[in-house]
This record gives sequence, structure tokens and C-alpha cells, in this order.
Amino acid sequence: MRRRGLTTATVFLSLTVAAAALTGCGALDKAFDCVRTADAIATSVDQLSRAVADGSDPTQLAESLDTIDEEIGNLKNTTGDADLSKAVDDLSTAVESVRTAVENGDATPDLSGVTGAATEVGRICTP
Repeated sequence: MRRRGLTTATVFLSLTVAAAALTGCGALDKAFDCVRTADAIATSVDQLSRAVADGSDPTQLAESLDTIDEEIGNLKNTTGDADLSKAVDDLSTAVESVRTAVENGDATPDLSGVTGAATEVGRICTP
């Protein structure tokens, strides 16, 4: 699962860079929003996956979730695209689900919601 989440976000980042090269100005703004989002998602998924895989330190998992929450807050403040904003909200919801699972004692929470949100961002970012 860890590898798939990182790979998915990386693929979406590549697609959005290509889309930026092939689109007009309005779409270019959306593509740049998507590039920033996809990059943040790739970083977030990687951090979260490493924290889950290392399960020996629960504080590392909590710190990773806190970092992701901060990134999501930054993303919400920088995107003006309604569809992308919704996808970021979905990512936030997925992260909160993981946080709840961790708080309930799950040392290896299911990351499929985070991966699914990354897939949705990729779908929106693909022209």
C-alpha cells in the first residue's frame, strides 16, 4: 500500500506538469494548483506511509499527521479552483479517518482513503 500511494501521487505530478505545457492560461492556473497539490500529496503520503511502516514510535505517526494537516491547511488557502478545493477537503477527511484510527490504538491504519483522495486530485488535474 505504501508504494502505491507514493507512486500514484508521483504519476499525478508528472501528468499535471505535462498538462501545464499543453494548456491555455486559465487551465494553466489550474494545472499549477494541481502541481502544488500533487507535490504536497506525494510528500504527505510518503511521510504517513513511513510513519505507519515504522510503527514502533507512535509519536512519529502523530507528528506525520500533524504535518499533513498543516500542508492541507496551506493547500486550502492557495487554491481557487472549486473542484480542487473539494478534493483537498476529501484528503483532509481521509487524514482525519487515519488520525481517528491511530487515536483508537490502530498502529497500522488503512491508508486507502488517502490514496483514493490522491487519485481524485489526479483525475481533476488531468485535462
